[in-house]
Amino acid sequence: MADVPKFDEATQKELANFLEKEQTQAKLHSTIHSLTTMCWDKCITGTPSTRFSRGEESCLNHCVDRFLDTSIFLVKQIQDRRDH
Repeated sequence: MADVPKFDEATQKELANFLEKEQTQAKLHSTIHSLTTMCWDKCITGTPSTRFSRGEESCLNHCVDRFLDTSIFLVKQIQDRRDH
C-alpha cells in the first residue's frame, strides 16, 4: 500500500479552502445547467433560429428572473433559520 502523505496544518487549511471553492463552483455550474434546461424546455417552443421570438425572449427573461428570485428567497430563509 502506498504511504499517504501527512500535511501540516497550513497545507490542510489551504486544501480545505481549495476544495470548498471547487465545490461551490461545481454547484454554481450545476445550478446554471438546471436553469438553462428548465427555461429552455419551458420557453422555446419552435425550432431554434438565429433569434428568439418576442414571446420566447420574454418567457426566458421571466423564467430567469423567477428562478433567481426563488433562489434568493430560499437562501434568505435558510440563513434566517440558521440564525435563530
